Amino acid sequence: MASQSNDPRQPSAARPYKPSVVAPQDLPVDYSGFIAVVFGVFGAMFRYKLCSWLAIIFCAQSLANMRNVENDLKQISMAMMFGIMGLVTNYMGLGPRASPKK
Repeated sequence: MASQSNDPRQPSAARPYKPSVVAPQDLPVDYSGFIAVVFGVFGAMFRYKLCSWLAIIFCAQSLANMRNVENDLKQISMAMMFGIMGLVTNYMGLGPRASPKK
């Protein structure tokens, strides 16, 4: 316990951490939101089920890590709509047409 008297730290000088304010334009890019949009578009346009499911998963990840509510919510909602639209067209869309029998 002798080392406690030689401790150079000063508890009286400690201050709580206050993060600096960052402008919304200076925030880093939300890559999971961008990837969700890309997968959502591919899933809806090319009817890839895997891409639509990945878009939903990346939307959930982006929603959990949202930093700027206004900008990120627009991007996440667009990606979610593309993902849901892709899933609806894949699972509930028109099936293959039956060929007419002669």
